Order: sequence, then structure tokens, then C-alpha cells
Amino acid sequence: MKKKVLIGMSGGVDSTVTAVLLQKEGYEVEGVYMKLHNKPGYHEENWKKVQRVADYLGIKVHFYDLSKEFNNEVYTYFIESYKEGLTPNPCVMCNRTIKFGKMVEFADSIGAEHIATGHYIQCDGEFIYAADDPNKDQSYFLCEVRKEVLPRLIFPLGTWVKEDVKAYAARIEVLKDFATQKESSEICFVENTYDEVLARHMNIDIPGETVDTEGNVVGTHKGYMHYTIGKRRGFFVNGAHEPHFVLDIRPETNQIIVGTREKLEVNAFKVKQINLFEDLTEFDCQVKVRYRTRAVPCHVKIEEGKASVVLSEPVFGLAKGQAAAFYDGKRLLGGGLIC
Repeated sequence: MKKKVLIGMSGGVDSTVTAVLLQKEGYEVEGVYMKLHNKPGYHEENWKKVQRVADYLGIKVHFYDLSKEFNNEVYTYFIESYKEGLTPNPCVMCNRTIKFGKMVEFADSIGAEHIATGHYIQCDGEFIYAADDPNKDQSYFLCEVRKEVLPRLIFPLGTWVKEDVKAYAARIEVLKDFATQKESSEICFVENTYDEVLARHMNIDIPGETVDTEGNVVGTHKGYMHYTIGKRRGFFVNGAHEPHFVLDIRPETNQIIVGTREKLEVNAFKVKQINLFEDLTEFDCQVKVRYRTRAVPCHVKIEEGKASVVLSEPVFGLAKGQAAAFYDGKRLLGGGLIC
């Protein structure tokens, strides 16, 4: 009997090629399109693409409205985090609660043993590994996925490079245009800037004080939610002769703390909401503190639900609320949220 796999289909080239590959491998394929937000026109266009792929492959596809769950678990988390002066990573939260949370529950409801997506990741059923294409690797975003779902995950594109995926789609007449369509943004509900999203829910343009590390007021800014740690523009510093960067954000007083680049340097930090794929309490590994950064060697000690991370070399612009992903080489050990 063929094993059934549920594929998260977005209407993009990656999930489309994933569906084609798994059907060729002999799986009984069903697709699911997950409606996560209410961006005008977004879902109608993509749902039509998914249906076209389903017709080509002769598979069943489901339209699954998760907009309420997404709003509660991801979108509200994004808004509230910025209110608190944090820099959230909604994709990490979405992968935990929606794509590899609610989607897994849906797979159970239709009797699908496996779950697949077009992520550039590798998984052996026990661990997640970085993709072979370092420019597309998305393992960082799965550091908070629950351990118990790993045996069910399939990622066919983990050994592919993006150019080959596009070339593969281009060779299939009915799917040629998938190979040339515009890449989707990482954060699906953001059309242009985060500011535009936040401004729908609150007044983000409340001027405040720019303060140095000694507590002296040295200038002004246009509202603390316009800034993230490491930002160097958009605020005023009296008499500054060298670039200043945002070092910290104080939402309770609508202040930002600024200083020179060397003051962005961090050698140790804490992580909460720890999620590991094996039982570890003290270990050496590498850590990524943002998606587009190099993994840095570190020592991790977990006590009372939090991890203390000591780096072997400093990182710059560490932001509270971002994910910290722990690696042993290409193997993802898990991660947590910087606090």
C-alpha cells in the first residue's frame, strides 16, 4: 500500500516541485492550501495555481482556512512583541504552531502518515539538517518545531539548489510559468514594511528621547517601534561624529538607547522557550542568532528552563525576541528565543 503524504502547497515553485517529486517516488499525494491571513487577492490567485497543479497531477487538494488560528498564534504575537520592544520572528512561531502543528492535525484527520513542504531542509526522522544549498537553507526557522513530529516530515528539496528546482519546473510544459514567478517574501503578511503592519493597530509615530549608555538624553527619535537592535538610521544624536546604532529599546518610556558599533558587541546571552531534539543540559555547539548570519561556536548550559549561552567570539546586534538556533555542524539541535 502506498504511504499517504500531505503536502503544504502555496502555489509557488518549491511546493509544486515537491508534489511532483513525491508522486514520482510512489507516494499517495494530497495537497493542502492553508489560508493564513486576509491580504486582498492573495489567496484567490494562489489557490488557482494550487488547483492547476492538482489537476495536472490528478491529486486531491484541500483549502484549509487557518486565518483565525494564525491571527491568534502568529500575527498577534508579532504585534505584541513589537509593543514590548522585541524583534519577533513570526516564521519560527508559524512553523511550530501552524505549518507543523495544525497541518499535522489535519494530516491525521485524512489518514496521512507523512507531512511534506517545499522547505530547503533535510530530515532523517530524528533530526533536522541544514540544506545542501546554503543560500536557501531554512533549518533555522524550524528550531522550535516539536520533536515528536520529526519522524513524519519529508523535505525533498533539501539536496537541491534553487536554480535546479526552477529548471525542473521549466521542463514541465504546464508548470513552466512557476519557474519564473516572483519569489514570495519570508513574512507572508508583510507587503512592504513592518511599520505599515504595526500602524494598522496603533500609533507608532510618537516622538521620544534618544539616550546614551550613561542615561544622558542625546537626541530624539520618531517612535520606538520604528527601530530594531543594530539599526543606525532614522534617529537624531546631537553632535555625533561617528555612526550610532540602536543598542536597546525601552517601550515603557518610549526611549531608544544608542551607542557606537563596538557597544553592539555581545559575548553572552540568555535563551528562553527551549526546544531541543535530544536531551541536553550542557553542551558545546554553534549558534545562529539571526537567519542571515554565520553560526558561531558557543557553550550552552540549561538551568530552570533557560539557557545561558557563552560565545567563543562576539556577535553584533543581538535582538531580544529573535530565535537562537543551535547546531552541531549541519545538524539542528533545536533552539529558543533570545531574552
